Amino acid sequence: MLIRIDPSSDEPLFAQVAAALRSEIAAGRLVAGERLPSARDIADGLGVNLHTVLRAYQDLRDEGLVDMRRGRGATVTERAGALTGLRDDVAALVARAGALGLSPDTLASLVKEISRDR
Repeated sequence: MLIRIDPSSDEPLFAQVAAALRSEIAAGRLVAGERLPSARDIADGLGVNLHTVLRAYQDLRDEGLVDMRRGRGATVTERAGALTGLRDDVAALVARAGALGLSPDTLASLVKEISRDR
């Protein structure tokens, strides 16, 4: 598993770590029941504070993608399969929008508009 962060980005480091793990889950590279590396291992590997990684894990827990248990670490939940399926749906939507000649920005605007209306 490869996690990359950009210290010069405006996005907080914990959000970058969470996004990288979310992407791994959505792509099916992390599956339900799989244990994530310890927060300390990721923090050491990235050269960031342990609490940065713990915050990312907490965000993923709040989204229902990760279960955290003292002494057992963080484990990917069954909800990961739903995220993988959603990724497939989004890929199909992107392909359909591309076939219609819509730009990614236009598609993103449509998705945001519909999300606000819900």
